[in-house]
Amino acid sequence: MKNLFRRFIEPYRGLPMQIYIMFIARIINSLGNFVYPLLTLILVQKIGINTRKAGMFMTMAALLSAPGMMLGGKLIDTIGRKKVIIIFQSSAATVFIICSRLKPSMSMAYVLILAPIFTSFCMPAQDAVVADLTTYKNRKEAFSLLYMGHNLGFAIGPLIAGFLYKNHLPLVFIGDAVTTLLSLVLVIFYVEETMNYKKNLKQNDINILEKEEKGSVISILKKRPSLIYFSLISFIYQFAYSQWGFLLPLQLGKIFGENGARYFGTMAAVNGIIIIIFTSTIVENTKGINHLKIISLGGILYTMSFFIFAITSSLIFFFISIAIMTIGEIIVSTNTPTFISINSPRSHRGRINAVLPTIYGSGWALGPVSMGKFSSMYGIQKSWILICMCMIVAVGLMFLLSRVMYKENYNSY
Repeated sequence: MKNLFRRFIEPYRGLPMQIYIMFIARIINSLGNFVYPLLTLILVQKIGINTRKAGMFMTMAALLSAPGMMLGGKLIDTIGRKKVIIIFQSSAATVFIICSRLKPSMSMAYVLILAPIFTSFCMPAQDAVVADLTTYKNRKEAFSLLYMGHNLGFAIGPLIAGFLYKNHLPLVFIGDAVTTLLSLVLVIFYVEETMNYKKNLKQNDINILEKEEKGSVISILKKRPSLIYFSLISFIYQFAYSQWGFLLPLQLGKIFGENGARYFGTMAAVNGIIIIIFTSTIVENTKGINHLKIISLGGILYTMSFFIFAITSSLIFFFISIAIMTIGEIIVSTNTPTFISINSPRSHRGRINAVLPTIYGSGWALGPVSMGKFSSMYGIQKSWILICMCMIVAVGLMFLLSRVMYKENYNSY
């Protein structure tokens, strides 16, 4: 048992103390991640709008988050990472408190839309902090630790939310607000501002692509077109992956009725548990493998999972598919921010961590509205088939980009 535990924690030994603090904060915040996993069901079952309008609403929320990420990226590189996190994470918590006092209605929906906008400011700030505190040698481990922290909380949070959803909806919002604020307290007191963070690095720890540069973010991206190509391919990945939070709960609701919310919450918990168990092993065993090749493998696993969704109505096969999808998620989620960080100059981290996720995150934004309309016309099963076809294209393009960068001796690690 001791040997197993040592193997579990080995990839994360020797990281900066502030990374461990952020790990704990991420667990607390994700433990109360009640609202987002159930957002589709809240819109359809509690507020009473149809599937197509629910997809349009979620897309609108995601699209409105894009300006937040862009402005947040600029603020991160000017006023600092920590200030941005404090201001906007507390604003998101305030939105949840307000929603807890409202009855299910379109008024609630319009207030709720502010939460993902405020959260969008924080996302590039958190990635920038991790990149500032690490080098290319331990950055993947740091990102994977925070990713695992998110899922330690997420393994429990949606499960609790699923049981509260039917009769205690206000508690869903209150729980999300309280945990958001508690995690913020840790950041305020124990994580320093890292915008001008200085590290005593050995020469072989320095990645030349991370050295500071002058000019606009557009000029930087022109010099590094591979980042743009990567984000465009990742757009398809995000478009497809968004459907497990949109199409899947609707599919479970149609098959299992009101129990669909509980089953979806349980699947989300299984997703988190698998991430907790396997993330360290996957990170340890993929060291030294080109990030883009391993992301291609993650896309293959996505495709297999979505195909199972398309052909089954059996609960056990839904859980098997979730397991396959989750392994793919681990691979994609731990390698994506690492690839971006090691190919971005330190001086532009906030802006690049805003621009690229805005590009590929728009796939997440357009996914619900596009597939909401498609599924209302052709059904959920055919929607999953279309998603599989999109993923096959994306996997091919990602592998091709990997080969091109390798031939050019580009620094993709």
